[in-house]
Amino acid sequence: MELREVIGWRRSIRFLLLHKPVELEKIQCMLEAARIASHWGNVQSLRALVIYRDEASQDVLDALPSPVGGYQIQLAPVVIVWYIETAAVDQIVDRLRELLEVGAIGFGESKAKAFDEKLVPLFKAMGDATKVPGIGEIDCGQGIAQATLMAFEQGLGTCCLGTANPDRIRRKLDLPESCRVLLVQTVGYPAESPEAGGQRPRLPFEGLFQLNRYDQPFPRSKEVVEELERDGMLQDPAPLPWREAELEYLRKGLGLKGDGLL
Repeated sequence: MELREVIGWRRSIRFLLLHKPVELEKIQCMLEAARIASHWGNVQSLRALVIYRDEASQDVLDALPSPVGGYQIQLAPVVIVWYIETAAVDQIVDRLRELLEVGAIGFGESKAKAFDEKLVPLFKAMGDATKVPGIGEIDCGQGIAQATLMAFEQGLGTCCLGTANPDRIRRKLDLPESCRVLLVQTVGYPAESPEAGGQRPRLPFEGLFQLNRYDQPFPRSKEVVEELERDGMLQDPAPLPWREAELEYLRKGLGLKGDGLL
């Protein structure tokens, strides 16, 4: 499968096969992709706790968010709790020095001296300000996105879910106080079709992006859109005519009850 195809199909898969286990090696590949993602200061604050439903204790399973996650979390073979380790920035000087030593930052014979005299005092002066929510979460998101692409490359389906009380999850999973839970990602083999009902509704392109000035929308080329459609990255808009029948089939097959909104 080519990367363009993976990106095109990379969307939330909420219905997963209950009987088909996920190979540990495939989860490792997701984590490997997350590990090499770009991260400011080279501090790599993105961390993950992987939970295999059939192997986890009931205490661990009870720590997962519910009912916000609903049937998705309750049925997923694997759940990844992604979190940020804010204490990672305490090592920023050492991690940046590693970049300096391998030639990733700086230039010239005096780069080491400039590093010690300019960058080191700067980051030391910033202190705990580098631990507040912001750029760290953005870069963690890049790692999670790469893990998601890797999952789809391997035929897996995933769905990223938030929670109203991330600190409760942190405490129940015994994560250090320096950690912040970012999201929970369900992982398994898709029970629903790759089209998943069609291209999800999105706001108009012109209302989201600008060129040079805020009041100037970024021009959307019809030719580019047609190329993306040919490559399968933009699919037919939802709902596809057979989607409701598929949902009813999944509801019965997975034994789902209730209103099915979550």
